[in-house]
Amino acid sequence: MTFIVSKRAASAYFRSLVHDSVSGNALVAARHQSFITSHLIGGFLALAVFPVYLALIGQPSVLSAIAFSWLISPILIAVFLSRTGRLGFAHLISAVSLTGLVTFAAGITGGVTSFLLAWIVVVPLEAALSADRRVVFSAIGIAALALLGLVAVDALNLLPAPQTFSQEPAILALLGSMSALVYAGGLAISVQGVYDRSEQEIRRGEQRYRLLAENATDMITRHNAKGHVLFASIASEQILGEPAQLLMGNGLYERVHVADKPAYLNALSQCLELNKSISVEFRVKKGDAEKGSANDIDIDSGFVWAEMRCRPVSRDEGDHSDEGSLPHEIVAVTRDIAARKAQENIILKARDVAESANQAKTQFLANMSHELRTPLNAIIGFSEILHRELYGRIGEDRYREYAQLIHESGEHLLSVVNEVLDMSKIEAGKFDIVTEPFAVAPLVKSCVEIMSHQGEKKSIEVRLDTEPHLPELVADKRACKQVLLNLLANAIKFTNAGGYVEVSARQVDQEIELAVSDNGIGIAEQDIPKLGNPFVQAESSYDRSYEGAGLGLSVVKGLVRLHGGSLEIESKLGEGTKVSIRLPVEGIEGMEAPAAENSKINEASVPVPIALGA
Repeated sequence: MTFIVSKRAASAYFRSLVHDSVSGNALVAARHQSFITSHLIGGFLALAVFPVYLALIGQPSVLSAIAFSWLISPILIAVFLSRTGRLGFAHLISAVSLTGLVTFAAGITGGVTSFLLAWIVVVPLEAALSADRRVVFSAIGIAALALLGLVAVDALNLLPAPQTFSQEPAILALLGSMSALVYAGGLAISVQGVYDRSEQEIRRGEQRYRLLAENATDMITRHNAKGHVLFASIASEQILGEPAQLLMGNGLYERVHVADKPAYLNALSQCLELNKSISVEFRVKKGDAEKGSANDIDIDSGFVWAEMRCRPVSRDEGDHSDEGSLPHEIVAVTRDIAARKAQENIILKARDVAESANQAKTQFLANMSHELRTPLNAIIGFSEILHRELYGRIGEDRYREYAQLIHESGEHLLSVVNEVLDMSKIEAGKFDIVTEPFAVAPLVKSCVEIMSHQGEKKSIEVRLDTEPHLPELVADKRACKQVLLNLLANAIKFTNAGGYVEVSARQVDQEIELAVSDNGIGIAEQDIPKLGNPFVQAESSYDRSYEGAGLGLSVVKGLVRLHGGSLEIESKLGEGTKVSIRLPVEGIEGMEAPAAENSKINEASVPVPIALGA
């Protein structure tokens, strides 16, 4: 019991000498520990033998003292490995040291006939512990060069006179061979220990990975370069209702839905060709269900949706078991995604329903706008006749006042209906843009003149600032005029008496910039992102006293989008607002018949402006 405890304590001590860089790899750490242990024990044994040598032989010669001092080098090499963790370099140093020691000792004890020359075979044996072919070949070369050098020096009679021993040469040869055999046996035991440790780690690794594979809910498979299954985990019974043995070879491929087999094979092929992870979704037959047609895609038909993620795996360099096969394999993880697919179908159906409802809403608004226009035109027309007393005096001034109110309310309602109609057309992709080249300055001046009367009613100055020599703009003149009128109406509406509204036009690179600025109530920063959508206005109390449906800027936004332009906003609460529009001078191709998907407002691609009602 005491011996076992001492052995464990010694093993723990030598293990503590292993460098930290390899402590995480049990097999490499075992090689380091074996090297350090053998060299420390060998070095200390050499030191322990020295007193015995002194007792038996007496005072050593200078050459003998040098040889014994050389025996201390294994201790220094073990310390080097413990401090650096460089096993290959440590083995090379040890090979050079041992070769030098054996060659020196053989040179002073008879040269090529020395009884110590048998130790030279220990050099490559010790290098084998490194598990590095380059180190082993280097050790063999070092030993061979030492032997050739010894032979050459012996042939030239350059060796010193051999040491004389009282023992018979045969006994000395036996001692030399036996000592080399004992040391080689120790190396063999070390090699066997490393081998046993390797087998233990391999078994532990296999057990860990098998434990993971057998308890994972996803099916793990290994495929060769042709896609054949080489291994399948027992999770196949949970996912497919089939034992893993039935999936070997082409078993899994045969269960893939016929419509998804090309995608399945292509994923495996691309995984190897591109040398990267590939994911693929396919339907696979579950249990003993009959093969379905290409339209059988649900669980009831016997197929379930699965997702396979495959990754290329390179073989180990030393694996030459099958020289004719490709040097890559695939590890794939397959999971049941039937629940996810069902959820996706629900989402897709909900999206279709929402799109259908939105289309119905757009169509309803368009129809209602047309239906409202006819009676509104009659209301506005007859109220204007009453107000102007075209067919005689009304008699009461109050009736004339009521007729004026009816006329103004009808015009306001008609304006709202027109905006609803324009918005519905833009959303439905039916707002036709007809481009033509026209001068910008006259258009801007015309809009200012139209809105100046409205500004005068509120004592608001409407200014005009246009850059001279502006190029002609290729765009829809009617749409551009509507954009400016909407922006001017918004600016006047949200500017108090005594304020100003300014319209500017200038060229910026290959674009025309139209800007409408004011010193009105402004817009709070937190309100800007939620504005610009149809029927949306800021909810803050500062603008609730102003009427409007929240469509004005939405129409502007849609029309600018149809022209391939951009819209930006600068605003501070209580200081005013500036809305800038940029339109390409040359226009965009295909405006005469814009596609529905291009004419719809893309909220993510257009800067969100203020949404002030008309």
